[in-house]
Amino acid sequence: MKFRAFNITLDIKSLPDAARTICDWAVASDRLRYVVTPNVDHVIQLERSPRFRSAYSGASLVLVDGWPVAKVVGLLSKRAVDTVPGSDLVPAVFDEFSRRGTTAKIFLLGALPGVADKAARVIAARWPRLRTVGTYSPPFGFENDADESAKICSMIRGASPDIIVLGLGAPKQELWVHRHQEMLGDGVAICAGATIDFLAGSKARAPHWVRRLRMEWLHRMLLEPSRLATRYLKGMVLFPLYSAREILKAASRKV
Repeated sequence: MKFRAFNITLDIKSLPDAARTICDWAVASDRLRYVVTPNVDHVIQLERSPRFRSAYSGASLVLVDGWPVAKVVGLLSKRAVDTVPGSDLVPAVFDEFSRRGTTAKIFLLGALPGVADKAARVIAARWPRLRTVGTYSPPFGFENDADESAKICSMIRGASPDIIVLGLGAPKQELWVHRHQEMLGDGVAICAGATIDFLAGSKARAPHWVRRLRMEWLHRMLLEPSRLATRYLKGMVLFPLYSAREILKAASRKV
């Protein structure tokens, strides 16, 4: 099901359904598709950035990440909406390949030097049928360097991965894959934020009980206050305003 809210068209899917869809696309390999997972911070940035909205419009799958977004979309669409964070989606895709008994090639782009290599070793141990065919930690500012971006595209295209995990952070990863989509070959690129770090163990994900309480955002903020505190504070102020606007718009359509 597709649903329009917050200036984007969302795909309302469960985590298993999203993983199955991505694996089907990766096997088809007829073109490069990319997947984005909007959370509260994305909603704030989408409001102010036409370039970010354009990147979202080019995505093949727009999955709800974050329970505040899921709650508002659920209220508007009058149906239960699951959250599908990138950090859950990537392992679910790998699990789906393993369940099918299918081999798959993975490319990891992002994180600090050496981190993706650690993640590749974890992938090899946990999902033996998967093969990491490339890792790369791009230098700071690479997205503004045409030669560097061309080199990365050539590297990825030459490796011919089924799945590209983009761990570059938002909106950089979404803007970059949208701009270079035609240069990357085929398969599926997943814009997955800190997922490479989580796989490698270089960043600790919140325990399951914290996630069940929907407090993973607080766990991350306490670990990285200088980077995340302002982002979450802005979300606490602006997201309720944008949500109220969406609810009022929906109510006015019924009148």
